Amino acid sequence: MAKKTYVSCTINGEPAEFLCETQQTMLDVLRDVVGLTGSKEGCASGDCGACSIMLDGRLVCSCLMLGVEAEGKSITTIEGIAQGDKLHPIQQKFLEHAALQCGFCTPGLIVAAKALLDENPNPTETEARYWLAGNLCRCTGYDKVIRAVMDAAAEMRGEKAA
Repeated sequence: MAKKTYVSCTINGEPAEFLCETQQTMLDVLRDVVGLTGSKEGCASGDCGACSIMLDGRLVCSCLMLGVEAEGKSITTIEGIAQGDKLHPIQQKFLEHAALQCGFCTPGLIVAAKALLDENPNPTETEARYWLAGNLCRCTGYDKVIRAVMDAAAEMRGEKAA
């Protein structure tokens, strides 16, 4: 049996502690140890963005990070985007714009969009497309996703959508 390492961090604003093997990815820890299954494994190589999380406010692919690297860090997953039953504006706009189909990529896209708007509350469409380029979707064609992100950005700034 492999030796496990104790990790103490913050996940979605709450203190968290877990034991994990040193070679376990953060994605596997989130899904299999912590029980947060919103982040998805699409590629296991950092190419699809389905496993996107925020680590100390930075967007990262959790499939490329080891669980032990979370020690002392703050992690935000898709489960931490809404405030209780109240959807975050990005989540609401994804629904309003029908910016999801099968839903597999949606958690990663929403986390990436939140990271974008946290860093740049007034992105251009080109900036939004560039930022989300690391998130692959086989269903939507991206236009509705970009519309949802731009509409959410406007709402979060207190403006009417165009």
